[in-house]
Amino acid sequence: MAEIVLTKNNFQAEVLNSDIPVLVDFWASWCGPCMMLSPVISEIAKEFDGKIKVGKVNVDEQNELAFMYQVASIPTLLLFKNGQLANTSVGFMPKDALIEKMGLGAY
Repeated sequence: MAEIVLTKNNFQAEVLNSDIPVLVDFWASWCGPCMMLSPVISEIAKEFDGKIKVGKVNVDEQNELAFMYQVASIPTLLLFKNGQLANTSVGFMPKDALIEKMGLGAY
């Protein structure tokens, strides 16, 4: 499954009410590390399809969500389980390191 574009209008339904974990990528088009991380996020979305959801929040367009989750630096990844924030990662890292840090190997 491709990444889901998350907005304040669908965040509740797609993330907080999801019956599977959701990895949320807070990013911006002008952010170099975000652009480096984007293909890694796409690979994770494909590899874990059906086990987790992967969503993307453009912080320039959805600053309310960024503020709500205190995103001060991007890229920031948040992992939600059962509607609760379970893990956080800030900055770029390679796919294997990211999978380990976020605990995705369990899926």
